[in-house]
Amino acid sequence: MTNPAERLVDLLDLEQIEVNIFRGRSPQESLQRVFGGQVAGQALVAAGRTTEGDRPVHSLHAYFLRPGRPGVPIVYQVERMRDGRSFTTRRVTAVQQGRTIFNLTASFHQPEEGTFEHQLPPAREVPDPESLPTIAEEVREHLGELPNALERMARRQPFDIRYVDPLRWTQEEIKGAEPRSAVWMRAVGPLGDDQLVHTCALTYASDMTLLDAVRIPVEPLWGPRGFDMASLDHAMWFHRPFRADEWFLYDQESPIATGGRGLARGRIYDRAGNLLVSVVQEGLFRPMDVRHTGAAKPQS
Repeated sequence: MTNPAERLVDLLDLEQIEVNIFRGRSPQESLQRVFGGQVAGQALVAAGRTTEGDRPVHSLHAYFLRPGRPGVPIVYQVERMRDGRSFTTRRVTAVQQGRTIFNLTASFHQPEEGTFEHQLPPAREVPDPESLPTIAEEVREHLGELPNALERMARRQPFDIRYVDPLRWTQEEIKGAEPRSAVWMRAVGPLGDDQLVHTCALTYASDMTLLDAVRIPVEPLWGPRGFDMASLDHAMWFHRPFRADEWFLYDQESPIATGGRGLARGRIYDRAGNLLVSVVQEGLFRPMDVRHTGAAKPQS
């Protein structure tokens, strides 16, 4: 497959090897660790495959325990915790080479009608995604051409990502920057009509830029890295149906960073301003010269 969106759908199509056990591919990448969004998305697929399919997922809570190894399959073991009249709950353990690398608990809810609704409006108005440059275009404008590694990554990237604010490239440019970031995103091709696939694809995407908000006041997002970053946990609440192959706005902020950890919050809207998903993540941040052998995965 040459289309990155098709590769993503294939990556999320787990092999069932027992009643509650699934196996997912882990592509051989140049990254030192498996991308955390991949593990979260695959784990959610495993959870969803053990339900009747009539209850969309409404929340997930996950912990990254150990770094996953690229190129090595990951086994997902599902525990059927509860099948109630309105809610279904699943716990998923991701195992690689005999070691637990990730835990996820997901809850599925039968949609209910006739209840009250409210929503705060988006925090700010932003330009349409079509008016913004792609990351590759911004890098080319700054550097004149794409580095080979970034060129390869751009060809394989399953999501089109466009930063609302221009990228900052120097320490001078980040002076006084607030810990906020916003991007438009969508899959680079059709993902089909299975809502679980769209939910898991967006779960994959939700881990791609969220910790940017923590980094922005400290160092440019592109160029030499001064900090090693790793996701510690990840939580999502799904409010409305959506398609991950249509544009969505990912508005991100970091209310606090202290003690080597940074907290990031994200709100995902459709083009009409409807709040689709809420996300919270905490990440570990350490200077690159500090050695660390604990759990986590790098942010892309």
